[in-house]
Amino acid sequence: MADRKRNMLPELFLQRMQDQLGEEYEAFRESYDRERYQALRWNGGKRAEDGETLRREVEELFHLEPVPWAENGYYYDPETQPGKHAFHEAGLYYIQEPSAMAPVGFLDVKPGDRVLDLCAAPGGKSTQIGALLRGKGLLVSNEINPSRAKILSENVERLGLINVCVANESPEKLAEVFRGYFDKILVDAPCSGEGMFRKNETALTEWSPENVELCGERQDGILDCAAEMLRPGGRMVYSTCTFAEWENEGSIRRFMSRWPEFELVKGLEFQARPGAETEKFDGMLRLYPHRIRGEGHFLAVLQKSGNVPEGYRVPAMTGAARTASKQDCGEWGEFCAENILYPGGQKAQYLRFGDNLYLIPEDFPGLKGLKVLRPGLHLGEIKKNRFEPSHALALALGPGDVRQVLRLQSGDPRVGAYLNGQTFPAEGPKGWYLICVDGISLGWGKLAGGIMKNHYPKGLRKFGV
Repeated sequence: MADRKRNMLPELFLQRMQDQLGEEYEAFRESYDRERYQALRWNGGKRAEDGETLRREVEELFHLEPVPWAENGYYYDPETQPGKHAFHEAGLYYIQEPSAMAPVGFLDVKPGDRVLDLCAAPGGKSTQIGALLRGKGLLVSNEINPSRAKILSENVERLGLINVCVANESPEKLAEVFRGYFDKILVDAPCSGEGMFRKNETALTEWSPENVELCGERQDGILDCAAEMLRPGGRMVYSTCTFAEWENEGSIRRFMSRWPEFELVKGLEFQARPGAETEKFDGMLRLYPHRIRGEGHFLAVLQKSGNVPEGYRVPAMTGAARTASKQDCGEWGEFCAENILYPGGQKAQYLRFGDNLYLIPEDFPGLKGLKVLRPGLHLGEIKKNRFEPSHALALALGPGDVRQVLRLQSGDPRVGAYLNGQTFPAEGPKGWYLICVDGISLGWGKLAGGIMKNHYPKGLRKFGV
């Protein structure tokens, strides 16, 4: 497969790379003879009964080795197939290309920040940001393509993130609403995908010099919108998975000529290999597959001039969200009293859309006129004056947050049966149960008459597991 892809590399692309790399060109070509590296990122926000023991178990199970530039990033042995394990369905980790883990590390996300991931699908970087926020602040994850936005929303849900709003909007529309709103912005821009040729054959077949040019022009517009939405003194990270200078350094040069209030952040460090000394770079960094254990990537770290007082907050142009009243949440309150020990804290705020109820972060913006797939954590649905909890809620909770738990081990055949949507015998008081595997939540079940009824979503069921 590697040889076939090397032979498929476009001649014009190779000529440009030879000019670009000089002496390193042969090493770059040879990197296509090797299989690509595969990695996962541990979800530090997943609520577990014994997180340290579980982590050691996962390290052994998938033969993990640290990715040196990414907190909680690990290479895994592809033969172990972590994407097919119940831990993946439980949101214990996210399968992510190792180089793609680098940009978020330079965004300097802190709990409580307002963060925008402007081009967020399929969700690797968004879920990475969400873990760093630790449930505090707000992340707006946006994707302009509707089908990709749906995948983004599913991944945010799977990792149990509670303070993420998933939007399906154009950058121009968001810029109208969120002028000067965000503390940090990630622009992981759509690009020609040259750095993913070894991973993605579609990127190979769609490549052309004209497409590179087109991507650069599109990136200019996206960056302009992002600049409008960043507060004074805020940080923006721009990244691509391409080698094209026009889309990388060229995009940054053009942007800074239009926006002189931005400057590159100097004196940053990057560690390419475990145990090696960190490399210094001045605001822009290229990752090449012949230099690191990963694919091609580019990132630039920019800061907007100006300072703001501590606690500075600009409202959205749509104002603050109109939260649900206590009366709107009555069925949820009854469900909590019977089943939940952790209903979201004293400052919990809610939005109700029809019969669906969401937990939202404090100071949440109004959503009027915006296409939003997920305004926060979907708690569940009110059905005939009773509350039915969502799968998203199950994945956001841990065994210690609920009154009734069914604890299974990963080798138990009932785990596979549950993921297939099957019912199975169980003992205990009737009612809702959080189904857990090795101390982490997997979904809901409802026990009645000695039978655990399955509430794992039909669209996620793993037939043949």
